[in-house]
Amino acid sequence: MGTVGKALDLLDLFTHQQPQMGLSALARAAGLNKATCHRLLTEMESRGLVEQAGPAREYRLGPAVLRLAALRESAVPTRDAAMPVLRRLADATGETAHLSHLVAGRLQTLAFAYSAHHGIKVTMEDADFLPFHATASGAAVLAFLPEAEAARILATLPAPAVVRERMDHCRQHGWAETVSTFEKDVHGTAVPLFDTAGTCTGALAVAAAAPRMTPALHATITAELARAGAEITALRGGQVPAPLARLWQIPA
Repeated sequence: MGTVGKALDLLDLFTHQQPQMGLSALARAAGLNKATCHRLLTEMESRGLVEQAGPAREYRLGPAVLRLAALRESAVPTRDAAMPVLRRLADATGETAHLSHLVAGRLQTLAFAYSAHHGIKVTMEDADFLPFHATASGAAVLAFLPEAEAARILATLPAPAVVRERMDHCRQHGWAETVSTFEKDVHGTAVPLFDTAGTCTGALAVAAAAPRMTPALHATITAELARAGAEITALRGGQVPAPLARLWQIPA
């Protein structure tokens, strides 16, 4: 792996649960020796990608990341454009709606919206990665990736046969679902999203409290997801593939 790849892997180690890390912890997590890790961090610190904070001088993401994120959203308004759709989806279903994006072979939460209908709701975190093997979003994306790419990801997952069943369900019905696989008592339902080239780029999902799920709510969620999935795909200049459009009962 080259120097740039090693530096980017270090940035990927920061999460909501671990927003700051010391040199030793970063080196250990990245599988680097401390000297190499320190050199990479020093270089990134000089560019504002990381900074040191607190009495322990731990590292955290730096302000340059904000500029890059703002430039990306300005050039390709993915999150902001989707937020009104997410809010309408959350209101229509009474549950949590969330959007994920495929980034370098991993599925990352991009945005979410909560419903005001219930005090108890499924909560989300921006920038969290969703496991392909345990989420409806993961199955929905895998179902519509090119076969070679899907096979490569499947080879890294536990219980790939179970994931393939969920993928087949998504192709047959237009949506994927999981129950208590990623979080206990959470019923996830998801549809894939597409870009201008017709490539699956992520998923739109509703995460509902499983005890609230009824046939009526399930029907509402799948119908609203189809509508919202088509809308977000259109906002991106994309087009839903014809077989999926027929399942969603929208013009292809």
